[in-house]
Amino acid sequence: MTTLQQAIEQMKVAGNKAFVPYIMAGDGGLETLKPTILKLQQIGVTAIEVGIPFSDPVADGPTIEQAGERALAEGVTLRKVLAALASFKEEIQVPLVVMTYFNPVLAYGLEAFAKACVAGGVKGLIVPDVPLEESAILHDELNPYGIDIVQLVSLTSPPERIARIAAASQGFVYAVTVNGITGARTSFANDLDGHFARLREVSQIPVLAGFGISTPEQVVSMGALSDGVIVGSAIVTALHEGDLEKVEALVSASKGELEKSTL
Repeated sequence: MTTLQQAIEQMKVAGNKAFVPYIMAGDGGLETLKPTILKLQQIGVTAIEVGIPFSDPVADGPTIEQAGERALAEGVTLRKVLAALASFKEEIQVPLVVMTYFNPVLAYGLEAFAKACVAGGVKGLIVPDVPLEESAILHDELNPYGIDIVQLVSLTSPPERIARIAAASQGFVYAVTVNGITGARTSFANDLDGHFARLREVSQIPVLAGFGISTPEQVVSMGALSDGVIVGSAIVTALHEGDLEKVEALVSASKGELEKSTL
């Protein structure tokens, strides 16, 4: 069992759901990365998805895209983010999952990138523009360094493809809850219950729900269908506005403290 999967399984043993916040590295300046990660792990997150700013994102909604633009304006790059993580690796106590697009990884060089990830304490990688059929290059280069390749499953994937994606994913399966890009939602598809039931039936590793989850109530409802949740846009907005109480409320909801989180 990998470090990332183990962290999620430990939450299940404790009777809680995994909570993975997404942050945009360098939003507000690269100097904010360390205090943000240390604060998130202090309030009890399971792992942290560290987004890398990219000029042409395909999966990001307006909130995350704008955060990426702010980070790019600060001169933040993949190389600088990994170097910053390495500078305080010994203080990082939760698994980090880097979310990036393939071009920056290719430009970095796969082996050099893998070594930099190890130096920065990265345990997982999400690359949304590399489909399952092309993902062998990531597995071949990064798995020897102990880095999981997390695969995304969409609502429109047919059953046979869902099974293949679940078998290929490592750490956890990222179950996308909407047809579209990231961003807060007020409602979700009607058949999510059946979709998650089928996905969890074929997956040998935890299944986490992501995209559109933005309130404590949604954390609870999506957590009931899965092994945990990934929250992006709501976290990015809260951090940008300095609203740590909102972040804490979302994390509390994953631990069954909904009443407390909405007071």
